[in-house]
Amino acid sequence: MPLLEINTGPDGPRLHRGGQRPDTALQDALRRTGPVIIMVHGFKFAPGHARDCPHGHILSLTPRRNWKALSWPRGLGFGEDAPDEGLAVAFGWSARGTLWQAYGRAPDAARQLAKLIGAIHRIDPQRPVHMVAHSLGARVVLGAVAAVPAGSIGRVILLNGADYADTAQRALTSAAGAGAELLNITTRENDLFDFLFERLIQPPRRGARCLAEHFPARPNTLHIQLDHPATRSALSQLGFDVAQDATRICHWSAYLRPGLMEVYRALLRDPEHLSLGRLRTHLCHDPDPRWSRLWPRTAPPALTARAWLSSVGGVIGTVQR
Repeated sequence: MPLLEINTGPDGPRLHRGGQRPDTALQDALRRTGPVIIMVHGFKFAPGHARDCPHGHILSLTPRRNWKALSWPRGLGFGEDAPDEGLAVAFGWSARGTLWQAYGRAPDAARQLAKLIGAIHRIDPQRPVHMVAHSLGARVVLGAVAAVPAGSIGRVILLNGADYADTAQRALTSAAGAGAELLNITTRENDLFDFLFERLIQPPRRGARCLAEHFPARPNTLHIQLDHPATRSALSQLGFDVAQDATRICHWSAYLRPGLMEVYRALLRDPEHLSLGRLRTHLCHDPDPRWSRLWPRTAPPALTARAWLSSVGGVIGTVQR
């Protein structure tokens, strides 16, 4: 079985089906050669939910029909029955309720994810764990990186991550984070969501900014703005055909845009070929300023209190993932 479905539990990680501890399943699954890739969903998902269970959605090999339900495991090369396929772990946590409630539960999910990574590291200490996370899942992943043993993390890909850059800084100065590689994937299509996040979630300190605006620049990090004018051309030079920009506002384009999953698959399955040095040569562009997709030639108009509240209400009322 190339895919293990594991959730947070009352006393630690549990298998999604049956509720047992995952130790035996991990022992069996780690006999397969290939990468270990943990996938973490974001806001509004919860294991077992009738409509929004991640294991029937983006973390499934066969997701239910939904315009946002693109299979991450298949996109990353699982489900093909290849001998070196490796292990995909779909990590579910309770991210429903209000944004404040989900944000507050993320640290506990991070601690449980750290326990899971620790178990994998004990079974196979020579095989680093790669991770990919969207939205509020970035808070879970970064919290786990800060709490696991040195050498246990390989590459981490954050897709429109919803957290403050301070969380990334703590992860990067940890034992595991100092030896890991973190790629921060953003898009100006996510500007409205970042803007609202910074106004709805209390920052850890005055002046703190979200991941898209102030990701730490270190030798083991890379910030990639997908909709930068030069990025699509650079990805083409690296051998990837990624679709053109299709919208001005979207929280999910970091994985829904056609061609992107092939990029992430290569980043996690062939990190030596796509080294950070090579990627930096092609993709290290100064990011465009916030709102440049909405107002490309002029500064954005000032938002009145009424307009801001209307924007908040409209987005919060319609966002499902």
